[in-house]
Amino acid sequence: MSWPSLQWPRRREVRLFSPRRQAASLKVLELQTAKEILAEIFRARPEDIEDMIQRRLEERNWREEHEWPVTFSLESDHGQEL
Repeated sequence: MSWPSLQWPRRREVRLFSPRRQAASLKVLELQTAKEILAEIFRARPEDIEDMIQRRLEERNWREEHEWPVTFSLESDHGQEL
């Protein structure tokens, strides 16, 4: 009768997730969930939802590029601020 050979337990590879990676994963999950909700509400295909989101982002970027400056100053004829 032979005894079974004993082996040390194998070490498991431990992967640590950085907070940045976890945050990115959470954002991806949130975006996917939002897309599914929009598809259900609008009874749309996933491709249509992608197009909606892309158009909205383009509109927002255009508005930001063409808005008036947030701050400005007026000067009088004498070089003093009003």
